Amino acid sequence: RSRSPPPSSTMAASTMASTFAGKSLARAAPVRAQRPAAARAAARANAYTEELKATAATITAAGHGIMAMDESNGTCGQRLDAIGVENTEDNRRRYRELLVTTKGLGEYISGAILFEETLFQSCEDGTSFVDALNANGIVPGIKVDTGLKPLTGCEGESWCSGLDTLADRCASYYKQGARFAKWRTAVNVAAGPSDIAIQEAAHGLARYGAICQENGLVPIIEPEVLLDGEHDIDTTYAVALKTWSAVFKAMADYGVDNEAILLKPSMVTPGADAAKKEDPETVAKYTLKMLNNVVPPAVPGIMFLSGGQSEMEATLNLNAMNQEPNPWHVSFSYARALQNTVLKTWVGQDENKAAAQAKLIGRAMANSKAQLGTYDPSGEDESAAEGMYVKNYTY
Repeated sequence: RSRSPPPSSTMAASTMASTFAGKSLARAAPVRAQRPAAARAAARANAYTEELKATAATITAAGHGIMAMDESNGTCGQRLDAIGVENTEDNRRRYRELLVTTKGLGEYISGAILFEETLFQSCEDGTSFVDALNANGIVPGIKVDTGLKPLTGCEGESWCSGLDTLADRCASYYKQGARFAKWRTAVNVAAGPSDIAIQEAAHGLARYGAICQENGLVPIIEPEVLLDGEHDIDTTYAVALKTWSAVFKAMADYGVDNEAILLKPSMVTPGADAAKKEDPETVAKYTLKMLNNVVPPAVPGIMFLSGGQSEMEATLNLNAMNQEPNPWHVSFSYARALQNTVLKTWVGQDENKAAAQAKLIGRAMANSKAQLGTYDPSGEDESAAEGMYVKNYTY
């Protein structure tokens, strides 16, 4: 039968363990075992839980998608320069007022991603952009990352910044009226991608997702697999599968609630400079195969980015993916693929505002039909087929 050590032995061992270099040290507190992910997620449950799910449900209504209008001031300036309009705060405001005040847009668009400047701006009549969107039946969202930085030791690859101030900013954005968020990181197929870059992307997205949910914002998870390169569709598929697998593993580790997120993946296509292009049916086949392998059915919605595809190409590919039922709402979160023709119609002139808004309604309606699987391209004009790929594109 085992016996307990005598008190003197216990005291001696304790004294030896708590003394270093002749100095008595305080005994360390016992180490608590780390809680599993499910327990951490339950501990994070708060007053926002049901609101987050309701927001996600609103954005994923049938026939609806997201309008991305969150370009940085520099990138928005490039768009304005292309139509001969000076990049000033007021001109950015004027263009974005055109978008948020388009009557009837809420019939096809359920959410709008804003840049920080835009979230706090107002229309000419004093109505805040947030109120204008809500009046149109559109949920305001906010871009929360602060941009891509070079990843040390990984040439051509990047990491996404902004986590250090994210919690405070999310609280401020929620107070201003935002109800969902976007964080874009990028995976460069042409540069590898390295395991380090993929793990960095997954880690950042998971931390961002958890912070957003704690502050009332539905996080859009976006590891964009870039179009840059000459690789074929099978290479894109392999990289996308590996990337999304890492992202979902990291989100599970951080206790992110899958029922209160949205995904913004790239479609699985060949590289922009690939010798062989693929038709919409092939793109749909590869993309849905990848998603079915890694995305839980609990996720409410898949909101594809256009990634430099032409307006028509992005719509055709989305339509092809909605020819059969999917476990999730499969829709769009387009910027250029909704607004390219709009900008070229507006060209900074107030007298063109109504015509530009009509173009926006037309593109939104086309993508709404694609979400329902009923899009017919026969009525499209030539401008919708113009390519918009930009090498090394940044927001």
